[in-house]
Formats: sequence, C-alpha cells, structure tokens
Amino acid sequence: MDMAISCLQHCGKNLIYSRKELLELRPRVHAGIFHAIPEELKRQHRGCRAGVKVRIRRMEKRWRFKPPVPSCVMGNVNSLANKMDEMAALVKNVKLYRECSLICLTETWLTSNIPDASVELTGFSIVRADRDPKRSGKNKGGGLALFVNTRWCNTGHVTVKEIICCPDIELLAVSLRPYYMPRELSHAIVVCVYIPPRALADNACEAIHSVVARLLARHPEAFIAITGDFNHVTLDSTLSAFYQFVNCPTRKNRTIDLMYANVKDAYTASPLPPLGRSDHNLVFLRPLYIPIVRRQPTTIRSFRKWSPEAEATLRDCFESTDWNVLQEPYGDDIEGVTNCTTDYVNFCLDNVVPTRSVRCFPNNKPWITCDVKDLLNEKKRAFKEGDHMKLRSVQGELKRKLKEAKEEYKKKVEQKLQENNMKEVWQGMKIITGCKKKSGVVEGDEVRANQLNQFYNRFDCPSPAAMSCPTNISHALPISACPQHAHSPFHASATAYSPQPVSTDAPLPPIVNKGTQPLPFITAYQVKRELSRLRPGKAAGPDRVCPRLLKACAAELAVPLQHVFNLSLRLGKVPALWKTSCLIPVPKKPFPSELNDFRPVALTSHIMKTMERLLLHILQPQVSQSLDRLQFAYQEKIGVEDAIIYLLHRAYSHLDKGKSAVRILFFDFSSAFNTIQPVRLRDKLVQMGVDAHLVSWITDYLTERPQFVRLNDCFSETVISSTGAPQGTVLSPFLFTLYTSDFSYVSESCHMQKFSDDTVIMGCIRDGQEDEYRNLINDFVQWCRLNHLQLNATKTKELVVDFRRSKPCMLPVSIQGVNVEVVSTYKYLGVHLDNKLDWSANTDALYRRGQSRLYFLRRLRSFNICSKLLRMFYQSVISSVMFYAVVCWGGSIKKKDAKRLNRLVQKAGAVVGIQLESLTAIAEKRSSRRMFAIMDNDRHPLHSTFMKQRSMFSGRLLSLTCSTERLRRSFVPRAIQHFNATQGGRGEMDS
Repeated sequence: MDMAISCLQHCGKNLIYSRKELLELRPRVHAGIFHAIPEELKRQHRGCRAGVKVRIRRMEKRWRFKPPVPSCVMGNVNSLANKMDEMAALVKNVKLYRECSLICLTETWLTSNIPDASVELTGFSIVRADRDPKRSGKNKGGGLALFVNTRWCNTGHVTVKEIICCPDIELLAVSLRPYYMPRELSHAIVVCVYIPPRALADNACEAIHSVVARLLARHPEAFIAITGDFNHVTLDSTLSAFYQFVNCPTRKNRTIDLMYANVKDAYTASPLPPLGRSDHNLVFLRPLYIPIVRRQPTTIRSFRKWSPEAEATLRDCFESTDWNVLQEPYGDDIEGVTNCTTDYVNFCLDNVVPTRSVRCFPNNKPWITCDVKDLLNEKKRAFKEGDHMKLRSVQGELKRKLKEAKEEYKKKVEQKLQENNMKEVWQGMKIITGCKKKSGVVEGDEVRANQLNQFYNRFDCPSPAAMSCPTNISHALPISACPQHAHSPFHASATAYSPQPVSTDAPLPPIVNKGTQPLPFITAYQVKRELSRLRPGKAAGPDRVCPRLLKACAAELAVPLQHVFNLSLRLGKVPALWKTSCLIPVPKKPFPSELNDFRPVALTSHIMKTMERLLLHILQPQVSQSLDRLQFAYQEKIGVEDAIIYLLHRAYSHLDKGKSAVRILFFDFSSAFNTIQPVRLRDKLVQMGVDAHLVSWITDYLTERPQFVRLNDCFSETVISSTGAPQGTVLSPFLFTLYTSDFSYVSESCHMQKFSDDTVIMGCIRDGQEDEYRNLINDFVQWCRLNHLQLNATKTKELVVDFRRSKPCMLPVSIQGVNVEVVSTYKYLGVHLDNKLDWSANTDALYRRGQSRLYFLRRLRSFNICSKLLRMFYQSVISSVMFYAVVCWGGSIKKKDAKRLNRLVQKAGAVVGIQLESLTAIAEKRSSRRMFAIMDNDRHPLHSTFMKQRSMFSGRLLSLTCSTERLRRSFVPRAIQHFNATQGGRGEMDS
C-alpha cells in the first residue's frame, strides 16, 4: 500500500487509497465478479517484447497472407471427390494448408454432375477445368482444380484466362490480383497443366509455349507460374527463361510434378504426404523471393549537374586561359606539367559544375511522380480509416494518374528520338524495360582491399620455374619451316624462341635510333578528334577528369594536351598520374569464394587513353608486316567470325576425308596482359623496326605502374608499383599480340591461331599420328615459360571431334604435369562448339538468351512505344544476340533448331508489329558480305582458298569436292554456291 501511494505521488497525482479499499479490489475466488479498478492502478505496458525470435514471429504473423509470390501446395490427387474430408481436415487443422495462397490439384476426376459445393474448402474459392470427353477423347479421369485463399486474393479478382482440353494436354490459366504484390510484379498468373502419359511431347510443349507467349505479351510484368503433372515432358528447352523448383521425388523415385516460374530463386520445394491413397506426393512450394525494395537498400548518389550553360562556361574559361603561363615554368618536367594541367582542369570543373546528391530508391521509376506518391499515401489513409467509397475514388484517380505519367514519359523518349539524342533514348528504354547490366559491386573493407591489391601484383616477380627453364628445345623449328612444307602460305619464324631468359630486374639500356625516322608528332587536330569521340558516361580515372568535360571542351583542350603528349613522347616517359590504375574487382561467377574469382578491371585516366589511341594509329603501320598471319585481332576487316570460320573450315576439310579426328586445344592464360615483360617486349619491338622514341615510351608505360584497389568507398592503404599492362587500357591487347607474334605455326596437319590472348592449337589426326600435335604443344608451353607467360592448366580445355564408329583410345595432353580435361562443349569467342559440330549447344544458348530478352521487348510495347523504337530495340538487344556469328553456324544447324529460332523471331515480330527477317535470310545476306570481304583482303587466311577456286574463263568459283554433308553445308562451300547462283555479279548481290 505504501508503494502504491508513493508511486502515485511520484507521478504527480494526489490520490490516496486506504488499506481496506485496496483489499476490496482483490479478485474473488468465484467467477463472474469483476471490480472497476481505476485506470491509474492498472499495469501499463510500455513498448513491446524484444528479441530476434519475437520480431521474426511478429513479422511472420503480419505477412503470412502477404507473401511476395504465392505459396503453393500442388500434386496429383487421383479423384478429389472422395478425398474432400481429408482435405478439409488438413485445411482446418494444419497451419501450412490453412495459410498457403494456392492449392493446385491435377487429375481431380470431377464432372459436371459434381457441383462446386461438394468440393469447397473453408476460406478458399475454387476454379475448375473438368475434362471434356468430346475434346480429350476420354470419358473418365483428368481434370484440374485451383483453390485460391480468400485472405490472400479476393474472389472477385480471380479471372480465367484460358482453358485447353485436348488429347495431349489439359491446361487452365488463371489471373490473380492479390491484396499485396511487390511493385515490380503487376499480378500473378497461374497455369495448371496435366499432360497424359501417352501424350505427344512436342504438341504439349507447343500449346504451353503459345499460351505463355500470349500471356507475356499482354502482361509483361506479371509473375507467371506453371505447375502440374508433366509426366515425361519438360519445358527446359521450350521455355528456357523459366526456372524449375521441384527437386524432390513426387511419384516413387521420379519427379514428374513440376513447378516453373519466370522469377529466379522464387521457391524452395519440400515433399508432403500424399492425399488419400494417391500414388503422388503433395509438394509445398515456400516462397523465397525477396522484393527489390528489401533486397536493395536506398542509396545516396552524387553526380554533377551538367547543363548546356555549364559546358559553355567551361569552354569560355579554357579558351581565355593562357596555357603557356601554366606550362612553361615547368619546362621538361613532365610530372609538373601534367599535375598542373590536371589540377587546373579539375579546379575549373569544381567551380562551374555543381555536385548534387539524391536518394535513389530501387523500385521507383521516373513516372512515379510526386502526384502519384501523394495519391498512394492518400490511398493508404483511406484504407486505414475504412472509408471504402473514398478508397475506390482514390484508386480510380491513381490509375488515371499513372496512365498519364507513363504516357508523358513515353512522349519524352520519343521526343529524344526526334532530336537524335540516342543516349537519352536508350536510357529511357532501359528504364522502361528494366534491361540493366548487373552491378558487379564487391563488398569488403580496407583489409580485403589490401589482400586483393597484393594478389593482383603477384606477377611482378617471375616464378623460379620460368627462370630455371632449359634453353635447349628439342623441337627447335616448326615443321612448316622444313622444305616439304614450303608450299604452305604461312611459315613459322626461325627466331620463334628466345635463347636466354632475361631478368626483369636488370636496368634498361638506352635505345639507339639506327634509322633516320623523325620523332613521332601528334597534332592538335588529332587530339581534338579523339577527345570528341569519348563516351561521356564513362567513370573518371584516378585523376578525376571526367570524359564529358573532355568531350565538351575538345577544341579548347586540344592544344595544351597536345603539348603534354609530344613532351611525353620526346622524353620517352609517361607521367605517374596517368599510369596510376584504380582496380575494381568484378566477380567472375555468381558466388565468388577466393581471390582468383575476381577479375581486376582498371580505371585509368581518360587523357591517357586518348594518347594510347593516338599512338595505336602510329604503331600499327610500323608492325603490320611482323604480325602473325593467324592473329585475327587488330587486323583490318578481320574479326571474330573469321577466326571461327578458319578453324571450322580446317576441321571440316580434314574430317571430310574420313577415318580421321580433330583435336583442338584451347589455352587459358593467367592475367595475360599483366605478365608482359617490358624487357622482352622492348627487344621484340626493336627487331620489328619500331621507332626508338616509341619503344622507350612503351617500355616506360609498362614499368612502375602505381595501382590500388577500391571496394565501394574503401581503398587499399598502400599503392603498389606493378609491371605490365592492366585490363581496361587501350594498348594492352595490342601489345600482347606483339609480345606473342614471334611464335607462329601452320602446316597441313597442325596450326596455331590467336585472337589477342585466346590461343588455339588444332591437330588433324590420321592413323593415330599425334607426334606433331604434341610436339607443338610442348614447344609452346616451353616458349611461354621462357617469356614468363603463365598458363592456367585447369582452365585449359581440349575438344576432340571424332565421327568414327570405333574410336581409338587417345592419351590426354599434359601441361605442367596436369592432364588437360576433354570437354564435349567449349565456348570459343562467344560461340559454343561441341564435339559433334551440330550446333545444338549453341542453339540452346542463343534461344535461352533471346527468349529472356524478348521479355524486355514486351515490356517496352506495354508503354505503346512507336514501332521505330521497338524495331531498333529488337535489332540492338535481341537480334544482335540471336544471330551472333550466324555466318559460322547458320547453314549447319539442324532443321528443328532453325525452326526454334525462327519461331522466336516470329514472336518478336508479333510484338514489334512487322514481319522480321528469318534466320535463313540473315545468314545468306551476311555470308555474302563476309565472302566479298575475304576476297578483297589478300591478307585474310582464307583469301587463297577462294582465289584457287576462281575460273580463269568465266570468273565463277569452282565448287569444292565434298564427301560429307557437314563440309557441304559449311561456310566456304555455301558461299561459293551462293556466289555462282548470282552469276558472280557483285551488283546483283548488293541489290
């Protein structure tokens, strides 16, 4: 009593209770008597219970009927009517059944004589699709049923989209608009499927594909789930953009009840006991999908607010600057001139162009304006107040506002197209479709950044094995240098191997210019032209000079940068600021686990990249005659398609003779560009006759390059000097081609071809003669050790093509004591090659990518974008992927694979609204262009192949002798046939 009185006095209330009054407030023993306890004496609960488990339990209770994607119980019940008692008991007593969003059942065996009241479940509405005897040809069995939880979706928001009943499939498509869905998903569409055991798989897959394609065309933002009893049919190749989630047996040891969805990582499956005496287990699909608003937190992004006025102010500022006053005091001090020029440019940029910070929400779109957000908040208030009339009026106003906002944004994108502002057009289309590149952000702290920085610098010290490599090579000269192979159009250089290893720690002796070549000079016009070609959206390097500034002020900055470029060339030195690299680790695979799973991409100065492009134009003519003829990179009018065509033509021609095999070895280098040794490259450039000043500049460019690693906002605390050219620079790939140009090989049975650092050795094996193939591999491995190039034996793969019925046992190839793995498929330069050369793996990959990108085209059409933009999006995003290197495989694929791709083209044409070119038309058109490009280029490796077939009298090309259909359908014979069909007239071909 004293405590109660003191508590009340402490609270500032002068209330006093006697002992008798407090005793009378005690609860009585018998029930039904309650005392009116004053409010001030009642226990006040402050806050809520804490703890992780309590919060999780409270969150689950709050969101149990608001899953991001519908939870589902599915299965084959084999007659539902006699199992309704058990089903009702499960729904009433088992929480899992009671709270799931959907119950999808197949083989219900329901007929029109059984009313809905007989199969109703408490809290669920039912949608039935009973078997039609006239359409299916069977009187019994079959039937589909979908139970929808009314606490998840209102019965009035359930719409049947399509019902199919035929001998091969029974299908029920239902549209559901639940009370809650993530903003990135408009609604849910559930497709229930039952495929009989004796149904034709192709007809069933075609029916499902047609229905799903129509639904995606109408509702591109919908969540689509396909569930049911598939028996012997799968949709892995038909709907490659969908994911299958059931991984447990559903009937004995087989998994025939499947669940497909167009959202990755949407479900996890767990088996449930069968219903009654059914021989199929039920399966529970628990949602795992995390909405974007929870998966990606709100970020604050800082950017510069550019405008035409700011660009004009910067141009005036740089035009009125006396650059001689800034640069002349430093004389020949290249470091001082560079730092002064860079600091002044950044100073002007900071004063003229302000920096702005904004909050970026992951699920907000540009058409979600302030008015739309106000209506959303008003809708929430009306819902909490229980005012249904106001809620309906606000909902109608919100729908109208959203439509107006989308229409306004569409007009804005189309206006940018009329103004020829293609950058803004593509940004708008990417925002509409959601077609964005995956962000390769790597989480970590300063310790992690230091570990990565040390790891990326591991190539600075050559391995002891490379320094102690024996200098005598058993197979000193390639076979193609022998007299019996003198007729070969290519030959290997006699100086293919360096006699002695060179230490990288040795000082660089001065280079004496033996010729009378003038000093390379860069003009102001060249600098202006390269600056105007920069892409303004690229990230700035360590010098903080953004490319948009350089592009906007190209004319004003050309003269001062020309002075710095020529001074750097004359001194043969590269400023340390321009050599500094900020390394951004990019994951090589979805879940990286070790340091080698990150690829270092370097951010360097854009001024330095501009100078590299200018020097590349000077360097290429000087070394053009020294390049490997089978190096397909950096060759005029030669590219990826030519490398693949040459490899395939050699393989097809050899296999055409019968009783033979082809072994193709694909080498993989460990950080190829970082392992370039400046001393060795310097000697090779001198032998090629490169200008001495340019050699000195390249040598300094490759040595003592400062680098640091950035992880989000964390930087490595130390800056390490490295050797070699990092990834992301302009000169790196070309310098690597020069570094490896002194090893070349080609003969009638073996050859080596390269595309930058992608190196391939192909051996044409006959009668088990593999000595030349193995000797060439051993020589190349030893040459790599002498030149400090590190081969990754675990990633080096071999592809064996052998069509003989009795295949002899082939011993594996060993590199550095590791046996090379023989694979059935390999992705070479973006094209999937297989050991059957039937292009099935390549077609599957192209179909999968094309179908996934067709989704973005459907979303773009939902905005009523004009057909011109739709076609441009198709040509750039879908067609470029589906018909990549089509000249290599367009005439050799199977008819069913060509039909699949043409079907995808037809679906895209239906979305765009015009008839698009088929696979055959595109392949013939591009093949003819490629053939004329080969015939006009005498440096092309296949130029002599076409010229040997030309008739001296008619000018037509003689057909190749082909014994197999594989060679007859390959590029060279088909190109010759098409050339002759048009009478060899280029005018008719172009028209």
